[in-house]
Amino acid sequence: MQPDKSFNPGISTRVIHHGKSYADNTGTVMPPIFPSSTFSHGNPEGFDYTRSGNPNFRILESVLASLEECKYSTVFASGVSAITAIVSSLQSGDLILCEENLYGCTVRLFEQVFSKFRLQTKWIDFSSADSIELIDNLNPSMIWIESPTNPLLKIIDLKKICDKAKENQIPVVVDNTFSTALLQRPLDLGATLSLTSTTKYINGHSDALGGAVCTQDICWKDRMNFAQKSLGLQPSPFDCWLITRGIKTLPLRLSRQVENALALASELGTHPAVAWTRYPFKADHPQYELAKKQMKSGGAIITVKLKADQKQTYAFCKSLRYFTMAESLGGVESLICHPATMTHASLNTETKLKLGIDESLVRLSVGCEDFSDLKEDLSQHLSRLL
Repeated sequence: MQPDKSFNPGISTRVIHHGKSYADNTGTVMPPIFPSSTFSHGNPEGFDYTRSGNPNFRILESVLASLEECKYSTVFASGVSAITAIVSSLQSGDLILCEENLYGCTVRLFEQVFSKFRLQTKWIDFSSADSIELIDNLNPSMIWIESPTNPLLKIIDLKKICDKAKENQIPVVVDNTFSTALLQRPLDLGATLSLTSTTKYINGHSDALGGAVCTQDICWKDRMNFAQKSLGLQPSPFDCWLITRGIKTLPLRLSRQVENALALASELGTHPAVAWTRYPFKADHPQYELAKKQMKSGGAIITVKLKADQKQTYAFCKSLRYFTMAESLGGVESLICHPATMTHASLNTETKLKLGIDESLVRLSVGCEDFSDLKEDLSQHLSRLL
């Protein structure tokens, strides 16, 4: 019987029914873990050594490509490993034009590691009108963007940047960790590479590290495979298995998290202990209209500036019952982070103040708990700041 080519399953179906399990004779519903480091020469699937490929890698890459609706995906040991793989394709003396508000570990890699190899970076505000002109004037070798940014949730006009970059044949990397392909499609907007820390929403259970790079370009796929093998950036088969399991519930989890976050952002915006609240789908966000145009929803991260000093802010973070003070984000459990001393601690004080990352700023990663419990937890402890 010929397959029905008109059949086009939805995303929730595709992340569950991911295809090949490399265990056809067992009838297993969930693919097994392949912990082997070495494979017999000449096997039908072409595996030889796990650093250069493993069934669990290929299974996860397949489902990620389906989620992103792209041709190619390459998985790595972490989001930072994925960043390293991309940057390894550049040459000494190349210039990367970066959004000034990037994830702190990305900044640290560029400023403290890759700078040793004479890789140049220039940091600009990509939400400003003159950023387009700078692309022409500086002619960088690569453009690196996050949107929403971490932790200030700036929204960058990805299509506008990518269209200009394409005119100059400049590859654009978009870190899409905060949104995932469910909420935003960088490749559809013209990006060359869509980068994701699969540790976060994709896995969703705070128990595995991973990263991925998705693309439509076979040349970039080849570069990512080369970096994965040559630099030893490969993930573990077990982590890939965990992430493959986690991604099956991504649409359900993210829907609940976004619902909670939108409601909490509205509540926090009116609290007397809060100076301001930043959330992309909140009408007072500086790029609200762009967010509505570019994203399917506002995500599950809220950034809040408290009317408090560092000591009070720390005490607030530590006192919450359902928001654990911790690094990372995107899990089913709610987390709270103090960016100035945690995710962005490696930035100097001057840079943090320039960006607006001060001692009273906190970042909330909203989980899947009952909204009423999260609301009460925040409200009760915010009241102690008054």
